[in-house]
Amino acid sequence: MSTSTARRGRPPKGESRLSREAIVEATLRVIDTDGVGAVSMRAVGRVLGVDAKSLYNHVDGKDGLLDAVAEHILGTIELPERTGDLRTDLRAIAHAFRDRALTHAEAAALVLTRQLASFEALAPIEAVLTVLRAAGCPAEEAVHLLRTLVATLIGSLLREINAGPTYGTTDIEGIARRQAVLEGSGLPAIVGAAPHLARFDPGAEYDFTVEFALDALAARLGR
Repeated sequence: MSTSTARRGRPPKGESRLSREAIVEATLRVIDTDGVGAVSMRAVGRVLGVDAKSLYNHVDGKDGLLDAVAEHILGTIELPERTGDLRTDLRAIAHAFRDRALTHAEAAALVLTRQLASFEALAPIEAVLTVLRAAGCPAEEAVHLLRTLVATLIGSLLREINAGPTYGTTDIEGIARRQAVLEGSGLPAIVGAAPHLARFDPGAEYDFTVEFALDALAARLGR
């Protein structure tokens, strides 16, 4: 028997150590390095050093990989204890979500696009719906508000992720260059706002987004 034939009868190196958790971590490595679009069974298999076919014992193809990552993000959010105050509770959940999402920022948008059903993935959704229902919101409207809130927060996070390498508050020379370009645009509103447009404080922007969303939500509920 040839060496190549013998090897075909053995589990590939690393395959015996495969688990859903290891696959999720490998998928996150692909996403962190090359983005969600780079995810494939082959790409994840390469990270793990195994044949892509062996992954099917743990996940159902590429969609299974993306679902598993979204479930991981949602399932590892450290949800705060409820206080009974609408704004306090939703604000705390929003910041807990940001803390977790920024650990793997490129993967955050998966929370918007995957239809998840595991207990871990549904826990943050349950937390938000519980707060809204306790505030007197009917179930159907609570779902609309939940989806709007999540979309708003993830939009803010994606802006933060994409602006991060270019914008900020510490690159004085870069800020000065951007401000000069904006002030030279000849557009009155742009010129007037140039000092603010040239800077980007991600924490402050997220805080503003959260408070704006809570203002709109509270107004909708008459609170």
